Amino acid sequence: MKGNRAPLAAFLVANVVSICGTRVSAIAIPWFVLTTTGSPVKTGLVALAEMAPLVVVKAVGGPLIDKVGARRISVLADAASTGVVALVPLLHTLGFLHFPTLLVLVAIAGALRGPGDAAKSTLIPDIARAAKVPLERVTGLESTTERLAGFFAYALAGGLITLVGAVNALWIDAASFGVCAVLIARWIPKHQQRATGNEGRYGRRLLDGWRFLRKDKLMLPLVVMIAVTNLLDAAISAVLLPVWIKDHGYGPGHTSLILTSFGVTATAFALLASAIGDRIPRKLVFTLAFLICGAPRFIVMATDAPVWAVMAVYAVGGVGAGFINPVLGALFIERIPSHLLGRVNSLADAVCWTGVPLGGVVAGAAIVGIGLSPALLAGGVIYLIATMSPVLIGRHEKWKATPGPTDPPGTAADPDRAAAVAS
Repeated sequence: MKGNRAPLAAFLVANVVSICGTRVSAIAIPWFVLTTTGSPVKTGLVALAEMAPLVVVKAVGGPLIDKVGARRISVLADAASTGVVALVPLLHTLGFLHFPTLLVLVAIAGALRGPGDAAKSTLIPDIARAAKVPLERVTGLESTTERLAGFFAYALAGGLITLVGAVNALWIDAASFGVCAVLIARWIPKHQQRATGNEGRYGRRLLDGWRFLRKDKLMLPLVVMIAVTNLLDAAISAVLLPVWIKDHGYGPGHTSLILTSFGVTATAFALLASAIGDRIPRKLVFTLAFLICGAPRFIVMATDAPVWAVMAVYAVGGVGAGFINPVLGALFIERIPSHLLGRVNSLADAVCWTGVPLGGVVAGAAIVGIGLSPALLAGGVIYLIATMSPVLIGRHEKWKATPGPTDPPGTAADPDRAAAVAS
């Protein structure tokens, strides 16, 4: 029976709008601080003020998502973000925006984004049920829109800021949160299941999520692996690649070309993964995808290859990257009981993000300590070791598509979940 595709379409549009708004904010706020204060240190403090609450609240906000509902948390977080972000240009226009006030507003915005983003990913099973499509279809399309939006968003953000200025761009950023709230509230179905796992104190519910993640012999090693590779990805994008480009006499345009070559193939193959993801051998594809997209980028730069060779390796790497999130997203959603989905998903996501803020610092220290080429080689070796860990993790059948985990007694049955995965 054909499902309702409106929730899926609304979710994907909200994903694009959210990513574009985030990119505008990521450029507009630092540029606003730099042009109004002239201080790189204050610019860095603003970035830290946003990211630290985002990761922390994402980690501890899962029980709230499970109790209140992912749809409601997503709408409330986006609606509140609209007001908080709008206060930045409003207070600036009125002459009341001082730097400490800006830090507080940015920190609140980051704290709201943490559970808001986690709630959106927790909605995926409901959307798959409503559309009657496999989980891999939804996670694949989510990854496709994320990469496609990210591909265009930075150019859009830069042009928008140039055209209307950083302050006015923040008004548009605030509006993007409002659009997301409306899309989710209007078209995403309400979750009917009421789980008994929401009972007890908040700390105990949070601990339940951690215990599940800790005891899962496949998920926890994968989360640690992703944390390591995310750190290395941040290191190469933030420091290693720009330094390599500069040291070899190339310009920032070459950085753009290299990253574009990766983005194009990653987007195309994420779309392919959304179409065939439910029919591929997950463990094999996941391992090969990381082998293709990870270590080769470090190794090719360490060997002083020409820039066209680096572009080619990045383009091939995008092929692998396109398959990673669709496989990983579906695998995690299937393994987590629905009454724990919010808290486990939030914790796993937060752990995966822990290495991102450290990537640039680690890369800079490595270059100073051992030099660029040895740092690239070391990064490639560590990436390869992390990449090969799926070969050693779990038995093969643990990676296969399942009809969804069994919920504890007392929770509502969820027969449509199996239909969504198997259809």
